[in-house]
Amino acid sequence: MIDVNDLRKGVTFTMDGALFRVLEYSHHKPGRGNATIRTKLYNLRTGANIDKTFTSGDRVQDIRLETRSAQYLYNDGDLYYFMDNTSFEQTPISKTQLGDHVDYLRENQDVKLTFFEEQPLDVELPPNVDLKVVESEPGVRGDTATGANKQATVETGLKVLVPLFINVGDTIRVNTETGAYVTRA
Repeated sequence: MIDVNDLRKGVTFTMDGALFRVLEYSHHKPGRGNATIRTKLYNLRTGANIDKTFTSGDRVQDIRLETRSAQYLYNDGDLYYFMDNTSFEQTPISKTQLGDHVDYLRENQDVKLTFFEEQPLDVELPPNVDLKVVESEPGVRGDTATGANKQATVETGLKVLVPLFINVGDTIRVNTETGAYVTRA
């Protein structure tokens, strides 16, 4: 058991039979009375975000998560298959469980899988991924004085705002946390 005062961003715990990861954490101490801890939690099994307020002194059950390096292989509709790099076992994960991560997955890409009791929970992507531009409007010559951007679609279907000089066939680096263009690769 851990005290709720020890919760921080990224900590995973169980509460009422559900697995949660802390997304946001703030500690409030009024002039009188007990402190309150306001958190935004992500349910690792259902994918739902909830806001939960704890009072100082509450306790939650901490858990141990296992991370394994894996390689993304392919998808067949709703299931995405990953291969463990050491045991070569394939692990399927549903599209709903992956959420927005599917926009950054390319075949043969190395990722880290998070497991709890041999059940896959989450995929940890690298901070930036290189994706090929498959659709983009042509840039207008001389329209660069304002640092204008245009929308481009990459090979995974993600739409990214890119500078005007990016063309179809270029490979760009995209930040996996914000979905923003970083540089041309």
